[in-house]
Amino acid sequence: MSEDLNTSAEKSVRVSALCGSLRRGSYTRMALRIALEGAAEVGAETELIDLSDYELPFCIGDDDQEMPEDVGRLRAQVENCQGLIIGTPEYHGSYSGVLKNAIDLMGFDQFAGKMIGLVGVAGGAMGALSALASLRTVGRAVHAWVIPEQAMVPHAWKVFNDDGTVKDPSFDKRLREVGRQVARFSFLHSSEQAMDFLRLWEGAPVNPGGD
Repeated sequence: MSEDLNTSAEKSVRVSALCGSLRRGSYTRMALRIALEGAAEVGAETELIDLSDYELPFCIGDDDQEMPEDVGRLRAQVENCQGLIIGTPEYHGSYSGVLKNAIDLMGFDQFAGKMIGLVGVAGGAMGALSALASLRTVGRAVHAWVIPEQAMVPHAWKVFNDDGTVKDPSFDKRLREVGRQVARFSFLHSSEQAMDFLRLWEGAPVNPGGD
């Protein structure tokens, strides 16, 4: 990325990470912090949204459900970022229940048009492939842009040091790259140059060459 693009990203792009784990010493939280460092390296402002800091009710799918203050706080934080990195442990072949509930308490206002990157950790050798595949489906359902790049950490208990760093540099590289790409795509999606291009494209005359 060029220096000019880094500067522009710093002025206009905020990347947040949503941690779908409540466990103390969570490997998901450690992985997301590294991904956010990647986003910061290319000029984005960053924030960790840790669901352990919120008191969230179960979503019952009722528009009249009374929502506590923390639901509004969560919605505002997600809505106010241009890029979002969603992190989850894999539980029984899917993403965590606390993350599912948090997503269900939000909607198009928070997710539509947003750039999303995915990070998953797992205790087993297969990584979090099923969990991240499910989250890609959710991303499409809420009209978000889920970037192709994703990072999985299998055997997470072997990978992370107590201070949140990783023993294998290849995992550090993968996690940071998710953060970098979320920041880059978020900038491109929100830049005036991209908006100008889309306006010109939509206003272009029909190709006279035929069908």
